[in-house]
Amino acid sequence: MPYPNSDHRLDEIDRRILHALMANARNTSASTLAEQTGVSGATIRNRIHKLEDADIVRGYHTQIDFELADGKLTNLYLCDVPVTEREALAHEARSIPGVINVRSLMTGRRNLHVMAVGGSTDELRRVARRLSDLGIHIEDEDLVEEELFAPYAPFHPEDGDRAPEPNDFISLTGDASVVEVTVQPDSPIANRTLETAVREGILNADTLVIAIERGDRELTPHGDTVVQPDDIVTLLYRGGEAGDPLAAFHDAEQESNTH
Repeated sequence: MPYPNSDHRLDEIDRRILHALMANARNTSASTLAEQTGVSGATIRNRIHKLEDADIVRGYHTQIDFELADGKLTNLYLCDVPVTEREALAHEARSIPGVINVRSLMTGRRNLHVMAVGGSTDELRRVARRLSDLGIHIEDEDLVEEELFAPYAPFHPEDGDRAPEPNDFISLTGDASVVEVTVQPDSPIANRTLETAVREGILNADTLVIAIERGDRELTPHGDTVVQPDDIVTLLYRGGEAGDPLAAFHDAEQESNTH
């Protein structure tokens, strides 16, 4: 489902991608994610590009143990700066040689955290002096022993096979809903045109297919559009419709096992 960069709405596939990238971006391949989410590798790559364009994924950073790498010391400076100058001072602090990370906080004291690497305490003191020269008040500092990272748990998939259905759900007024669903390989609608699916009763005539995401393409659906496995289909339907409008997109065997 396309969203403007300023208002990108995450769906289940996006969350799985983000969780995998946070867990280990280096060893996360599009093919592995495609297998886990039930979509194509091209779709995964396209989603990652969209997340980057929307500034949700801002970079891929290598975590280094500087003590093991070169016997260096890592120091954290807890600083206090005026809120009105916080952004500008953060960028200036980042330009100081040895500084590897700057984190600004919204409110309160110690609202600027600066991390720097140095070969000796003298080098770290030079960083402290440069911070002070910028008008940054250091309230406290200490050597960093270890820094641990973990992916955001709510983005973890609920199962290890396919993305839950639906991928995304939006309720509208008048008992209408917009749903995003991935087409399963053995679903009734797979490899059929929308016109055929309606004629054979697979798809309710009142269910409107608004968009189809296929790999790196966004398709405008028509009656002769063939729905393919791994397509991500966006539907508009009303709650009063007979039957489950998503049944056409589910794996037929899995669907029968749930009843």
